[in-house]
Amino acid sequence: MPNHVTYGRKRPLPPCPNPLFLKWLTEWRDAASEKGLKTQYVYQKAISSLKKYPLPLRSGKETKILQNFGDGICKMLDQRLEKYYAENGPGAPIHSVPTGSSNTTRERARQRASSPGPQPERVHQGPSPSKKKKKNEGNKVREYVPQRRSGGYAVLLTLYRNSKSSSYKGYMTKVELQREAQPLCDKSFILSDPSNKYTAWSSVSKLIQKDLVIKTHSPARYSLTEKGLELAQRLDSTDRVAGGVDGGLIEVTISSSEDDQDEIDYVYESRDAQNTIVRPVQGRPLQPLQASTSIATKEPGGKNSSGSYQHIPDFILQTGQFNIVLCVDFIETTGGSSHRKQDLVTELTKNGVSFDVRKLHIGDFLWIAQEKVQPKPDTLRGPQPRELVLDYVVERKRMDDLCGSIIDGRFREQKFRLKRCGLRHPIYLVEDHGSAQHLSIPESTLQQAIVNTQVIDEFFIKRTKDVRESAAYLTIMTRYLQRMYLKKTLMSCTKEDDEKFKRELPHHNSQSCILLDFRDFNEGAMKNKAQTIRDVFARQLMQISGLSSDKATAIIEIYSTPASLMVAYEHCVTTEEKEKLLSNVKFGKLQRNLGPVLSRTICQLYCTKGALS
Repeated sequence: MPNHVTYGRKRPLPPCPNPLFLKWLTEWRDAASEKGLKTQYVYQKAISSLKKYPLPLRSGKETKILQNFGDGICKMLDQRLEKYYAENGPGAPIHSVPTGSSNTTRERARQRASSPGPQPERVHQGPSPSKKKKKNEGNKVREYVPQRRSGGYAVLLTLYRNSKSSSYKGYMTKVELQREAQPLCDKSFILSDPSNKYTAWSSVSKLIQKDLVIKTHSPARYSLTEKGLELAQRLDSTDRVAGGVDGGLIEVTISSSEDDQDEIDYVYESRDAQNTIVRPVQGRPLQPLQASTSIATKEPGGKNSSGSYQHIPDFILQTGQFNIVLCVDFIETTGGSSHRKQDLVTELTKNGVSFDVRKLHIGDFLWIAQEKVQPKPDTLRGPQPRELVLDYVVERKRMDDLCGSIIDGRFREQKFRLKRCGLRHPIYLVEDHGSAQHLSIPESTLQQAIVNTQVIDEFFIKRTKDVRESAAYLTIMTRYLQRMYLKKTLMSCTKEDDEKFKRELPHHNSQSCILLDFRDFNEGAMKNKAQTIRDVFARQLMQISGLSSDKATAIIEIYSTPASLMVAYEHCVTTEEKEKLLSNVKFGKLQRNLGPVLSRTICQLYCTKGALS
């Protein structure tokens, strides 16, 4: 049977019953498009919605029922309708376009060009050479190049220069990018300008859209694409020619007086000795460079020319500009025995403690210095306050919780993470809970675990009878810290700076202290984040009986990977030498030796081929 092809005819769409409104919206869209305004997209959405509506409309107010028609467009249509009635009379038709009028400005231009009579010289039968040139140029995609010292420019250069470093991980996190790109940008990556809500970081979305930067993982990791690498190389070479690399950061210490602010409030960018540009840290007010200031040139690695490290914070919280707030992990208020967990919140509220429930990636309680911010009169919410985490973190354990965490191995892992989180005063809050006779572990074993945590791991242990006493302890600690930090100036630092310079840099003195940025601290403490080889190696070592976190840390300070330890074993001549390789490794504050027993156990684990007997 032959195949029959059925030809169909497209049904013509009915004309828009509101052509006058459509004409005005099209004119507004074209005018906005010619000026490059984003409102053209708003008008286009309204046009699409109006074309789909099958019924006639009598006023702009009635168009409010349509999608994408807000109060602004409705008011504009009513105003234009009043003008139309004034010109054409109150009975003028509005559901048909008046004779002689055209739908768009482009159509009016075509009508003027085709009308008889003398025309201006600029009108030609064909396109002019200049128009041909513009048309050809319009077919080319213009390359996106960020403006010098803009956010996109700083991000590209920072990613490129870090990619050439031997320690480059293949990506940078948001916190790392913001910190290292800030000296290359005139606008803050964290604080928005008073005139708008955008920061320099807002340009990163443009870089991703233009396929210059790629964003992966969670927390986010940023790296350059091939296209971005090529553009960043050109920007870097241009910056070197312009003197951007030869000029460095110099830090200026203002001579002390009553009107002066704290030291290191400003960063100055210098091209040469005669040309110094003053740029405040994080949007601070400009301060002229005076003759009484002393200058130390900042060198890579954080050292100045005199050899002593001078910390340059991302931001500073002056005395009186912050509140001390207790942060409570949300797990402590929800889930499990909710009525029991709510008892703690109730007691803290009774005691008048200012606390904030949020997700903490490590610890159950900690304290932050939260910046005092004033809400803007024209905004719904105030600006995001900056936060620094104090050096105290509390892990709360009931006796039954302690028993369970010892059995499943969480207890050792939590102690390891707490010691490496960057806070100097970890606290274990051990809360009694009825009789310990019915627990899986004998009470004497639990008591021994608590003593070991205090004596060997050097945690501060606080024992309480119940929830009420635990809340009382947190209340006393909160008030103590509020008095302690009342008259201090707080300077921010990142976890990388803290680990690198903690031996050279005093974190506390009578007037100021250096604290970790809370966002950086909390993101770095994530349990399921991508782990380094050092972290995995340390966890592996801690599975050996008797090998604490201090001992594992001491080993990885010398042998950072299993491969480096295996190479050291291969260089040993005899078996006895292998077994004693780690016996003299120093650990802890007392710098005791690891000992021959643990050294031999580790040697057997890594040097025995086949199954261990």
